[in-house]
Amino acid sequence: MTSPTAAAAPDDAHADAHTATRAVTRLSVAVAVVLIALKAFALGASGSVSILASLADSALDLVASLGIFFAVRWAAAPADEDHRYGHGKGEALAALVQAGLVFASALFIGWEAVQRIFDPRPVTSGYWGVLVILISIALTGWLVWMQGRAMRKSGSMAVAADRAHYASDLAANGVVLIGVISGTFLAAPGLDAAAGLIVAVWLFWGALAVLKTAADHLVDKAVPDADRIAITTAVLADPRISGVHQLRTRMAGAVTMIQMHIDLEPTLTLDAAHAIVVEAENRLLAAFPRADILIHPDPRGRAESYPGVFVESGQDGLR
Repeated sequence: MTSPTAAAAPDDAHADAHTATRAVTRLSVAVAVVLIALKAFALGASGSVSILASLADSALDLVASLGIFFAVRWAAAPADEDHRYGHGKGEALAALVQAGLVFASALFIGWEAVQRIFDPRPVTSGYWGVLVILISIALTGWLVWMQGRAMRKSGSMAVAADRAHYASDLAANGVVLIGVISGTFLAAPGLDAAAGLIVAVWLFWGALAVLKTAADHLVDKAVPDADRIAITTAVLADPRISGVHQLRTRMAGAVTMIQMHIDLEPTLTLDAAHAIVVEAENRLLAAFPRADILIHPDPRGRAESYPGVFVESGQDGLR
C-alpha cells in the first residue's frame, strides 16, 4: 500500500539530484580527456614509467567515466513495463565494469613496473613530467570535490564509485610525482619504477572496494543493520502500529527499496488503516528521501505466513 502523496514529496529533490549527477558525469569525462592529453605529452617527453602508469590509468578512467555517463542516465529512467522496479541497478552494473577496468589497469601497470625494476631506464625531461602531474593533481582534486557535492545530493552509487577511483588517483599521482622527481633529480630510475608498482597495488585495492559495493547491490544485499533499526524505529513511532515483520530491504542505485508488513488493530476501517500506512511512509521518507516503500497492513494476530518468503532474522514480529 503506497500513497501518491507520500511518493510525490521528494520528486523535486530527485530532479535536482539527477541534474547534479548528470552534470558531474559530464565533468568527469572532460577531466579524463584533458588528463590523457597532458600525460601523453609528458610521457613522450620523459619516458617515465610512473607517468606511463598514470596515463594508462587515465585512459581507463575515460572508459569508466563514459560508462558511468551513460549508466546514470539509464538508471534515472522511470520504471516501465519491463523494469517495474526502475533501472537503478544500471549504476551497480556500471560500477562492476569500472572495477574490472581498474583491475586490468593495475595488472598492466604492475607488469610494466616490474620489468622496469629489472631493466631501469633513465627519466628525461622530468620538469615537464612534474608540471603535468601537478596539474593532474589539481584537476583531479577539483573533480573529486565536485563529485562529493553531487553524491551528497543524489546518493548515486555510480558517482560514488567514480569518486572513489579518482580519490585514489590523487594519492597515486602523489606517488607518481615522487617517482618522477626521483628519476629526474636523484638519478634513481628504479624508484620511478617502484612508484609505478605502488600505484598498481593502490588501484587493485581500490577496485576491490568498488567491486564489493557493486556486488552487494546486484545480489540484493540488505541495507546495514543501523538503517534497518532506523526503519523499524520510524514505523513503530506510531503506537497504533504494534509490530513489524517480513521487513525486506535492498538497494537499487541510489534508491532504497523497503517492504514490510505491519500489525494493526483488526477493527480499523480501510480508510483508517490507509491513513496510518501513509503516515508511516512519510516518516520513512523523512529519514530515507530516496526510498521506494511498500507497506502491507495485517490485522494483529492474524498475519499469514508466506511459504518460500525469507523473513529477516531479528526483524520478525518486532514490537
